[in-house]
Amino acid sequence: MKAEIYSLDGKHVRDVQLPAQFQYPYRDDLIKRAVLSEESRTFQPKGSYPLAGLETSARYKGRKEDFGTVKNKGIPHLPHEVLPKGQLGKVKRVPHSVKGRRAHPPKATEKLVEEMNKKEYTHAFCSALSATANKSVVSARCVANSLAVSSISSLPFILENSFENLKKTKDVEKVFVALKISALVEKSKEKSSAVSGVRHRTVRTKVPRSVLVVVGKKCDAIKAARNLSGVDAVDAEGLKVLHLAPGTHAGRITVFTESALSALEKRLSS
Repeated sequence: MKAEIYSLDGKHVRDVQLPAQFQYPYRDDLIKRAVLSEESRTFQPKGSYPLAGLETSARYKGRKEDFGTVKNKGIPHLPHEVLPKGQLGKVKRVPHSVKGRRAHPPKATEKLVEEMNKKEYTHAFCSALSATANKSVVSARCVANSLAVSSISSLPFILENSFENLKKTKDVEKVFVALKISALVEKSKEKSSAVSGVRHRTVRTKVPRSVLVVVGKKCDAIKAARNLSGVDAVDAEGLKVLHLAPGTHAGRITVFTESALSALEKRLSS
């Protein structure tokens, strides 16, 4: 399977043979599992103090012959605080009492990570990678994608390695304009909305995903590209299924560099 290599001006330079992983069959079920597995690894464990509501002197004295029993005293047969001179205090411990323990509190030991077999994850990664070169899958992801790829003869977008030398966001934006995918960034900027509720404390704005940029190694182009609205920029080693299929929906418009293809082929063949 061949694809076209473009210059920074958007002109066709030559053709290149894509790695064999770009011909992998499309498996949306595996992609969904892989994305959910990666997202679950970012969850923070939470739970209440295990002895919350139990650090009290209250004990149950309901037995008939027990010393200080509550039987025949007109009070509930529940754990009461132990007070001086055999007196009984307030009901504690039980969930329906004031300052009692919770019936089923969240536990910090709960397993949050959804595990996935290594081979199964590799299949999902290759499937998500091949979806970036599948014109029908890319077009079905959203209307903006279909408009962007309507005049393109082949996918994915592959740029010369000189793209990795860019240091300014405006230079990356010019490349997107030359490739005719700048409309995706503009749409992401228009669709950005403020987050309401308690999540507003940490996440101020909800930004839709637009273009994914994959480079061969860490460089200045990563910082320059990710300043654009909805754009994610990663190196080949850090690429995940979550980047290729945000929201479990594959077919994201992706821009690779020549060195990124070589690095991906080396990563998947090992």
